[in-house]
Amino acid sequence: MTTEAASPDPSATFVPLVVIPVYDHERAIGVMVDGVLAGGNECLLVDDGSGEACARVLDELAARHAPRVRLLRLPANQGKGAAVLAGFREAGRWGATHVLQIDADGQHDPRDIPRFLALARQFPDQVICGVPEYDASVPRGRLYGRYLTHVWVWINTLSFAIRDSMCGFRVYPLAPVLKLMDEETIGRRMDFDVEVLVRLFWRGIGVRNVATRVTYPLDGVSHFDVWRDNVRISRMHTRLFFGMLWRLPRLLAARLRGKAAP
Repeated sequence: MTTEAASPDPSATFVPLVVIPVYDHERAIGVMVDGVLAGGNECLLVDDGSGEACARVLDELAARHAPRVRLLRLPANQGKGAAVLAGFREAGRWGATHVLQIDADGQHDPRDIPRFLALARQFPDQVICGVPEYDASVPRGRLYGRYLTHVWVWINTLSFAIRDSMCGFRVYPLAPVLKLMDEETIGRRMDFDVEVLVRLFWRGIGVRNVATRVTYPLDGVSHFDVWRDNVRISRMHTRLFFGMLWRLPRLLAARLRGKAAP
């Protein structure tokens, strides 16, 4: 951390913190931070081992907007999931009750943050999950790949409750996420977004889906490795499938009750 601020009031029941994982997004991150701050929110930037140019921009943002913007720097690149997980831990130390995750590349519209947080305040025990509304900039291949993942998620949850498991714009209730992190291993790269959502669903955490506009991407930087990340995601789906089989009786019972798995 490069900045300090007074801890939030521990008696508060809803203390959100925006967490942005950053890896060499120096051209877009300033716009994203401005959008977060415009809504009156505080922000934690997690530098996932960025190069010198991006690291310098992050230092400047944290210094200029302290204490509303704070910086957590990882010593080396560990992957998007690892950066978000580190952000969860830091948010817990800070005293947050909820984490809003949003990507650094500008594909998400920070003007939607108040809408996401309003729903999180209304349904504090559920994940508020973005459902992308794409414009013409979206690569066709991404859409086909996402649909295959959606099918696997519907199989592994025996539910259509999760409409989009890959959108990196969502709000988590922090306590069950930290408990999950303590008890299970979660993917630390591009498999993270899907796996954490499925495993939370298995634990009975409900999902609220929210439509949000998505543009690809503001800075032209994508760290999705078509071969490695697709192999990694395929392995994750296999692990989750066998996890679903083990949980099948509970999932079926929950399905009959119309709820997430207990």
